[in-house]
Amino acid sequence: MLHIHHVNLQPLAGGGEVYTLSLSKAFAEAGARVTLYAHPAVHLWDALGGNGVELVRIRSEAQLLERLPGERTVVLTQGPVSVPVLEKIAARHALAGFAHMPMLGRSAEPFRPYHLVATVSRYCLDLLRKAGVQRLHPEPVYGIADLARGDDAPLRARSPYLWDRRKLRDRLLGALQPLAEPLRRRPAFERAPGLALGIVSLIAPIKQLPLLFSLLAPILAARDAVRLEVFGSGGYAQVRELKRALAPLGARARFWGYQPNVAAVYPRLDYLMTGLPEKEALGLNAIEAQACGTPVLAPDAPPFTETVLEGASGFRYRDPREDGGARFAETLDALLAGRPRPDPRAAAAAHLAQFRFPALLERARALLAALGHLQ
Repeated sequence: MLHIHHVNLQPLAGGGEVYTLSLSKAFAEAGARVTLYAHPAVHLWDALGGNGVELVRIRSEAQLLERLPGERTVVLTQGPVSVPVLEKIAARHALAGFAHMPMLGRSAEPFRPYHLVATVSRYCLDLLRKAGVQRLHPEPVYGIADLARGDDAPLRARSPYLWDRRKLRDRLLGALQPLAEPLRRRPAFERAPGLALGIVSLIAPIKQLPLLFSLLAPILAARDAVRLEVFGSGGYAQVRELKRALAPLGARARFWGYQPNVAAVYPRLDYLMTGLPEKEALGLNAIEAQACGTPVLAPDAPPFTETVLEGASGFRYRDPREDGGARFAETLDALLAGRPRPDPRAAAAAHLAQFRFPALLERARALLAALGHLQ
């Protein structure tokens, strides 16, 4: 039995962590033994132990080096690990890892120690090839809509902020927030009249949401029937800039913070909106939305050309940096005029099948075979 030492030390739960959860399940289902090394601050994996998966909580790369076995084994990383630590691991073990970020203006140096590099989209795979990265797994290991996580908590307003403890400002604000939280109103989400567009995502720099909505918010604001619901949290500066960008919408843009019960969020939206494309590896939120029957509005560029089927699982519009949002405005007007809203589950069933667990299981088996050859 192949033993995979799966590593994800990220202290926040985003798409890469949901992906790690799904892939660990698939490895175990495919017959591998999995030890997952994960940060204790992330509770996404709390119920993962058992069924072939052992959960080990560690906070640092130093602890990782201490906990890995002495004998040669397979180590698979998710998320960044420093090159010196990777070199130490590669000297003792078969080292593989996932590239969760597109190679745009980035050095290929972090991938040098790996014996195998896998990706989550063909977009990322093609960019790695162009960057000269060797020893690539030949097919993308697509993520899936794994909605059986979190809890069934009602949708109520939460803080939109994630505090970076490395910054003095964030440490101070993060310390004050629990004191103010009992005084904060936490209204339950109720859908407002009109066309409900939504963001369901970490408000992270790679999404480029402030830039996107600096271009699109005036278009949205000019159409009184349109509302934007923001489900997600992020760093202070990212949230601040997104609020500034959405200012033209006034009260028609509402922030609800991070919601663990995302399966309850998507069906309450008419369309999910993605961020800008080029820094996005795949976009699990787009896959999740479609699995819930919610179509997607996304720029017409990779990786969204892999995940959003035009006219069947959503609509793709020209990057607004190229046309000032003209194509988006045309699409929005068509929707407001009664253009039929597609149901991805019916219109794009074959397309969505590649983002379901049976397909991931087959991709996991192929990846396990490649990892087995490294030992």
